[in-house]
Amino acid sequence: MRVLPSFPTHSLPDVAPAPALAPSPWAQALAEPAFRRGWLLLLVLLFGGLVPVVPGFFHYIQQRPGTLLPDPLLALLPRHDVAWPIFGLMYGAVLVAVGWLTQQPQLFLRGMWGYLLLLLLRMATIWLVPLVPPLAMLPLPDPFLALVFHTEASEAITKDLFFSGHTSTVVLLALAVRGRWWRAGLALAALAVGLLVLVQRVHYSYDVLAAPLFAWLAYWAAGFIVRPVAPEA
Repeated sequence: MRVLPSFPTHSLPDVAPAPALAPSPWAQALAEPAFRRGWLLLLVLLFGGLVPVVPGFFHYIQQRPGTLLPDPLLALLPRHDVAWPIFGLMYGAVLVAVGWLTQQPQLFLRGMWGYLLLLLLRMATIWLVPLVPPLAMLPLPDPFLALVFHTEASEAITKDLFFSGHTSTVVLLALAVRGRWWRAGLALAALAVGLLVLVQRVHYSYDVLAAPLFAWLAYWAAGFIVRPVAPEA
């Protein structure tokens, strides 16, 4: 009887299941009730409470009398029309920072709350400190603000002085992002915007110098409203 040779047999290797795709940062954040409530409350306060009263507020402050301040520091700076560089830096900083923040939902929400609080702080200080612009002011029409807040594009708000909204907004963006180079770039943009609004003579130096303090205060207060789900990077 002939015996057939035997051959070693090998079992097929186990195939590991494909790892499940990790949920996106936004999916993780939206799964948290506190995150959803934070956005809902923010949108209600911003669009249901603040935006409707802003046109009337700025119309009022534009009509009331104010004080003309002496400003020795402003007198040392040149006077030029630098409207385009101001808007280019400011809106460029907004696009860069918002693009970064959209990848970090918790920081994005905190930045938006910081912006809402910054607007409220600025309206409060404008109300409490009635000023008129420097005599050598050059017009700085903002097409975006004219579209959102004014019924006529020709209406220019010039008495929204203390503190500088252009400067404080870019400072707030620098606080909201993470990373040394991101923050340094936005901080330089804020410094440039602050100097340029003085060259344009649309603000006193006091308005610009106070702007970083109020931006920090708004962002700090927003940290008590938006609690991160995980430690921030």
